[in-house]
Amino acid sequence: MTKTNSFRHITVLLDEAVEALAVRVDGCYLDGTFGRGGHSRLILDKLGPDGRLLGFDKDPLAIATGQELAAEDGRFVVVQRSFAELGEEAAVRGLVGKVAGVLLDLGVSSPQLDDAERGFSFLNDGPLDMRMDPSRGVSAAEWLASAAEDEIARVFKEYGEERFAKRMARAVVQRRAERPFARTADLAEVLKEANPAWEKNKHPATRAFQGLRIHINNELGDLERGLDAALEALEVGGRLVVISFHSLEDRIVKLFMRKHAKGEADNLPRNLPVRAQTFEPRLKVQGKPQYASEAELKANPRSRSAVMRIAEKLR
Repeated sequence: MTKTNSFRHITVLLDEAVEALAVRVDGCYLDGTFGRGGHSRLILDKLGPDGRLLGFDKDPLAIATGQELAAEDGRFVVVQRSFAELGEEAAVRGLVGKVAGVLLDLGVSSPQLDDAERGFSFLNDGPLDMRMDPSRGVSAAEWLASAAEDEIARVFKEYGEERFAKRMARAVVQRRAERPFARTADLAEVLKEANPAWEKNKHPATRAFQGLRIHINNELGDLERGLDAALEALEVGGRLVVISFHSLEDRIVKLFMRKHAKGEADNLPRNLPVRAQTFEPRLKVQGKPQYASEAELKANPRSRSAVMRIAEKLR
């Protein structure tokens, strides 16, 4: 069994997300987070011979799987880039304003969590890395070795929503003075000891690990860039479908869609004498947020935090 398929991935909201794209047989679609190709394969099933699909991923193992799919299906191409660079890739390929649908399935994939060598999870001890693309940027271990205490606390609090961020950051800095962190289990143990109030059914290091991962991969910054780029890439009538897995992501998506659904006038002073038609909205939100069904929750507990939002481009 190869490294690329040795860890199983269950695609979250598979049918719902592809249905939300309203796939047209001759359309061009972008899968901003290819992962192991669950959504991409279903999109390809619905495309005709003239349809096209472009996949993005930072993870080299995901790219390897994507290249296998591309070799099987000439309608599909995969690139090793963050979806934050979607705009640049669309421009190079002449796709700006011509894409029928963009899908962003955010967060970490099951293979990344389950492979201890990637360093995303403390459940299985491994090197403290956490990079989606291990060939770029600094690892979590490298960052923790040099970051200031107040910066570590900010990351734990802002991105992990950890109440005891200062206390946990202090514990990290005190311990690293003796020896640097190199393993996930080591860091998790220090964070656990520093957390005075454990949440039921949640490891006390969970929030801090989330904050660290988001920071190392610039996940929220990439999301903001990716949403802006997706809006420009879409054709009129094209669909934007985003699946989020925690409140920070979902808030960014919700506010982005709300902003462009209300139009620019929503950001102006109430009494400014301007004509409303000057500020026409660019998106129309499609229905209410969708969540995993009871059946999916039973089959895949990791889907419990998934929230899907859909919007259609108006202009």
